[in-house]
Amino acid sequence: MAKYGSWISIKKMSIREGTKPQEIVMHLASIRQNIDRKAFELLGIDVKSLDELAATYTGGKRKSYSALAEVLDNFGKEDAKASIEKACKGKEELKNIANIYLFRSVVKTLGFDFDVNPEILQKAYPELKIPKPPGRQKKA
Repeated sequence: MAKYGSWISIKKMSIREGTKPQEIVMHLASIRQNIDRKAFELLGIDVKSLDELAATYTGGKRKSYSALAEVLDNFGKEDAKASIEKACKGKEELKNIANIYLFRSVVKTLGFDFDVNPEILQKAYPELKIPKPPGRQKKA
């Protein structure tokens, strides 16, 4: 369990002798997915604006390495630099970290992935279910 401000993260899993490796990897991938996004948010980076910029750059493009290269050419342009600076809210030390987030967002928006994530695992192992957050609990 982790708590920071209003953010609480609880991830539990029972691992027994018969637990399959892909089940453990699914759990770990779920933890990583939550941590990755939250880390950028906790640093104060406006991830929503960077996701919108990534969507603008990738709009109408298909999954291909040439499209990825074309989109990455935009990173050096003034509008990208200004958007990254704005997403950092004036904190110079966050620019490189915001660039990392934008890069990850562009890659994912184009349909590539470089992390093991629950969606990829579920395609490989259809019997695995992506854990859903618990809903409201009935009062006794």
